[in-house]
Amino acid sequence: MGNYSYQHCPDALPWRISVSLDASSKMPVMQPTRIFETVLYAEDLAAAEWFYHEALGLEVIERGNLAVVFRCGGGVLLVFDPRKSGAPGRDIPSHGTSGTGHIAFAAKPEDLDAWREQLRKAGVSVEQEVDWDEGGRSLYFRDPAGNIVELAPPTIWGGGWEF
Repeated sequence: MGNYSYQHCPDALPWRISVSLDASSKMPVMQPTRIFETVLYAEDLAAAEWFYHEALGLEVIERGNLAVVFRCGGGVLLVFDPRKSGAPGRDIPSHGTSGTGHIAFAAKPEDLDAWREQLRKAGVSVEQEVDWDEGGRSLYFRDPAGNIVELAPPTIWGGGWEF
């Protein structure tokens, strides 16, 4: 059996699980290097596209009746219509969720005033602001589907993140 340990992973989530196999094992140990796709769900894809493109400035790289896809830094945000992504018999495994999702985008502390103004101009209300013990502040607001969106500082989750 392998040993499990937590390690700092600066290119992805702040922590990852690594598996160390004993010397008798010949299996290689592979580890993800970063998150490439993040998924949220919304039944109204047009409203989701407006929000993430117009209010947040993400580039739309694909749209259809199943999903709208955005480029965000070195990754991709996919917003699926759960009524379609959860249907059986698709080319890829069916997926979906119920309830609200959460996503956090990286935000430099010095940019928060500009973010507040951009959100205000787009008609998006900041629901809550949180000052973290580690320093920094997060802004929380909702997308049209009710998912909670966060603009998060580089100080949380161990700090030292480069935004």
